[in-house]
Amino acid sequence: MPKYVVIKDFKDLQDRQHIYRVGDTYPREGYKPSKKRIEELLSDKNLIGEPLIAEVDEPAATEVDEKAEEGDE
Repeated sequence: MPKYVVIKDFKDLQDRQHIYRVGDTYPREGYKPSKKRIEELLSDKNLIGEPLIAEVDEPAATEVDEKAEEGDE
């Protein structure tokens, strides 16, 4: 599952009024939003009218391992 980061503070009306702050991971642990909800938050098709989250690229496991090995030198 892709990971998302909050890029603008917002109160999620579909997540029991949970407040997300810039830098938070979306969704919070224990909450599973619908694909439609994620698409709304990624776009300007929400009540605030601008993207609220962004997808985060995670390095592949091999890249992480290689960087760890480089640090051992």
